[in-house]
Amino acid sequence: MRVLEIIASVDPREGGAIEGLLRQAEARHAFGLETDILCLDGPDDEWVTQCPVPTFALGSGKRRGPSTPLNWLWTHYGYAPDYVPWLQAHVGDYDIVVVNGLWNYSVFGARQVLPSSGIPYVVFAHGMLDPWTRGSLKHAAKQLLWLFCEGPLLMRAKAVLFTAEDEMTRARNNFWPYRVNERIVGYGTADIGGDPEQQIRAFRKSVPALGDRAFLLFLGRIHPKKGCDLLINAFSRIATEHPGLDLVIAGPDQIGWRSELEAQARAAGIDRRIHWPGTVFGDVKWGAIRACDAFVLPSHQENFGVAVAEALAAGKPVLITDKVNIWREIKSDTAGLVATDDDAGVSDMLARFVSLSDAERKAIGNAARDCFLKRFEVSIPARHLGRVLSEIATAHGRTQPVTAKAVP
Repeated sequence: MRVLEIIASVDPREGGAIEGLLRQAEARHAFGLETDILCLDGPDDEWVTQCPVPTFALGSGKRRGPSTPLNWLWTHYGYAPDYVPWLQAHVGDYDIVVVNGLWNYSVFGARQVLPSSGIPYVVFAHGMLDPWTRGSLKHAAKQLLWLFCEGPLLMRAKAVLFTAEDEMTRARNNFWPYRVNERIVGYGTADIGGDPEQQIRAFRKSVPALGDRAFLLFLGRIHPKKGCDLLINAFSRIATEHPGLDLVIAGPDQIGWRSELEAQARAAGIDRRIHWPGTVFGDVKWGAIRACDAFVLPSHQENFGVAVAEALAAGKPVLITDKVNIWREIKSDTAGLVATDDDAGVSDMLARFVSLSDAERKAIGNAARDCFLKRFEVSIPARHLGRVLSEIATAHGRTQPVTAKAVP
């Protein structure tokens, strides 16, 4: 069976959606599902040429430039004039289509083609129906888009996919009208491979100011939604009593917030205890996860958190808020600590963690590894999603191999 995955970008800096998609596509291959990707990147973009899954990139490559009112359609929304004609010509080459994410031109183009194509399709929300922005101008703009684009696309989809029950229930009636066929399919990522010692050395070398010091790790976009300011406040409250512990905040600064956070750290007198390696990949990333004392994600809204699952795979305690939609699983498995997404909650969570004994930390780390293997190792959700896609395709007569090959 052939699956077309539509996503705005295959750039790994875009976060967990593309990372999860690639890992799932790899796992589904073992179940007989072949995957292609359609995206809005430029065909010569580095992340496209290095993508391990066959990818049709139909954008101009301008999405990484500065966004101004004159080029907003290209840099933010991702307008690509060749996208709709390509999809119209080649959608019939696939047995089912998966639209990943919302609020970009890949979704707008899918809305024009998929409902009338005769090819079954599903939409993977990836947390983008969460009410976190409700009451803002951004939410009002999305409500307008919902009326003629996202809403009709989701209402005619064979299923709208969610990673957890919390995500599904929070999405309900956030936009009007809301009539969708909900399915929970879970999510996951691949286990960590490679040489642990080599990876840790690579990370330590990339952050020389850290040396061999112990540290807590934040790994994700530097964005207000992620609660980085709460983390700095919380760390400032434990820093004096724990002089051997530092904080690493790794990830892309997409909106220029880092300078404000650095000023916050200077005002608290802990700026030399916080390290900012930027976006990390490969051995440096895995080394950061393997070397940390704990992984911290104090988000105000988080659909799944692939990095959380990666930390679990490394046997690291995860310190998260109850706005990370897999917090119930973490709490149930005693794989970490859970707090409210406010200053008091995050501060208490860090204080609780640093007060744990070595034996208690080790027990939580062991539980974290077990949690990953039981719930989030990629073959588990990939098998579930594969069954869902196969059931939908079969129900709509897409059971025979499709031999036509799409061409750019």
